[in-house]
Amino acid sequence: MDAERAVSDQLSLQDLGRPLRDTTFIVVDLETTGGSPATSAITEIGAVKVRSGEVLGEFRTFVNPGGPIPVFITVLTGITDSMVALAPGIESALPAFLEFCDNADNAVLVAHNAPFDIGFLKAASAQLKIEWPNYETLDTAKLARTILSKDEVKDCKLGTLAPFFGATTTPNHRALDDARATVDVLHGLISRLGNLGVSTLPDLRAFSHRITPAQKKKKYLAENIPSTCGVYIFKDIKGVPLYVGVSNNLRNRVRSYFTASEQRRRIIDMIAITESVETIICRTPLEASVLELRLIEEFQPRINRRSKHQSKSHWVHLTRERFPRLTIARGIEKIDDEWIGPFSSRGDAQLAIECVYEVLPIRQCTPRITIASQKKSSACALAGMGKCGAPCIDDQSAEDYEAIVDVARHLFTLDASLVVDRANIRMRELAIEERFEEAIEVRNRLTSFLRASSRAERLRAFVQLPQIITALPTPEGGWEFTCIRYGRFAGALIGDPGYAPQLTIDSLLLLSEPVAPRERILPASSHEEVERLLRYVETPGLRLVEVLGQWSAPARGAQAHRHALEALELAIPTVKPTGGGHDGRPIPRRSRISLGEPGS
Repeated sequence: MDAERAVSDQLSLQDLGRPLRDTTFIVVDLETTGGSPATSAITEIGAVKVRSGEVLGEFRTFVNPGGPIPVFITVLTGITDSMVALAPGIESALPAFLEFCDNADNAVLVAHNAPFDIGFLKAASAQLKIEWPNYETLDTAKLARTILSKDEVKDCKLGTLAPFFGATTTPNHRALDDARATVDVLHGLISRLGNLGVSTLPDLRAFSHRITPAQKKKKYLAENIPSTCGVYIFKDIKGVPLYVGVSNNLRNRVRSYFTASEQRRRIIDMIAITESVETIICRTPLEASVLELRLIEEFQPRINRRSKHQSKSHWVHLTRERFPRLTIARGIEKIDDEWIGPFSSRGDAQLAIECVYEVLPIRQCTPRITIASQKKSSACALAGMGKCGAPCIDDQSAEDYEAIVDVARHLFTLDASLVVDRANIRMRELAIEERFEEAIEVRNRLTSFLRASSRAERLRAFVQLPQIITALPTPEGGWEFTCIRYGRFAGALIGDPGYAPQLTIDSLLLLSEPVAPRERILPASSHEEVERLLRYVETPGLRLVEVLGQWSAPARGAQAHRHALEALELAIPTVKPTGGGHDGRPIPRRSRISLGEPGS
């Protein structure tokens, strides 16, 4: 009798939550024409239905997006306009997918970076006025960030996790293959969860929303923090800053670190050694944002990742010598002459240099050329190819070479048309010959050059202004006044409603930090601070009260060619990767291409 009761008790305990082994998971992946449901459409849906490690079914369909697929998406996924031309529209594809899902009782919908895929599906349901089923969802990317450490994987992208868990399918930006790879990642994560005592769906929910003992123990550190904008600093037992952050509501932001919403492993580890949280109240969000940048640069907190190496950004510049050459410098202190940048990596900087090499025969050798060296040197292969005038052996005079360098300076500072026009021509030639991989490499080089040149144009113009006074309306009806000098935040004041604005401006000028420009390309601050101020000045509704100096941009500079990406997409009217067709799975070399915004 006791044995029967024990068995009955055991069964009732198991019934408290559905075991993961008995749960049906529907793993879905989408391919789309872009990153937002508001402006993009679905081109492919792939899904795998799995339970207890067994595949119960698969679903795959192309979807006609109702418009052309951008070229860079075709290069990334291999999906062409011809492949989706006869495919069903979303009005047919979505119901078919939902029917595939409905055949499974109490299924859990799984996706890697679920907000993206589920967001597109929900948007399509809303557009078609189809009620979206109340599926429980699981994000394998979020779950991986909770379970895995940086020592195990460098990031939690599907392309990283798939080989880590020994996936039998390689992710390749095709919906069904990516869904299959996600299934293997899901199984790998569930295996890890089993070792942590997670065996049911309720266990999984609790694990995903758990609060660590350190978070519970140190929750008191978030007490007595004001609900104003400012900067917060987590410090260890020795008072050394571990992390610097910024918020418009310090109280809410700091408290969030001690709740279940905080899942980042490095932050959880940080909280375990945190002994105090210091806050600095600021007058305006901009002041707080700039202070955050400066404190990160000063303290180099080990938990911060962004903005720690502002002084080590990469720049491309022309050297100051008899026969100048293009080179990459890390840090603005090493820049001699005309420059573009900053670049996020040395690789991006090298792409920009190669873009210039395509249009100008600037020497690519590194030795300094002297009269003595010209008598001993021999020409390299570039001279024979017509890509260098061989000044190293005195085949090109300093005057002739300087004329080429002047064109490079012109490219850097005034007119980027030469590289854009040449790239368009080259892209069309390669497209006609169906050499699409080479075409995308040309565009990569141009993209890197235009992005850096555009940033440089904005930086140069802004840091030359001795003073700017701006006014931004506040929700209370007053004004937020800011003083910027030589690209450096100098001060801010809030003018109350009904108080004479000029009196506040006069006070601001007296209280603002005096700024004296130094002899460097950024005379008073870091490039991140300058770009943050530039974005602030572009805030809708902001007014320029005073601008001292001349603020302008070249009419034919890189900023004027921000449309270059769209123009280059038109340069390849048709893309047919080898092995295309409905069942073809071409895997072109991947390349994420976006001009983005300056500073992005």
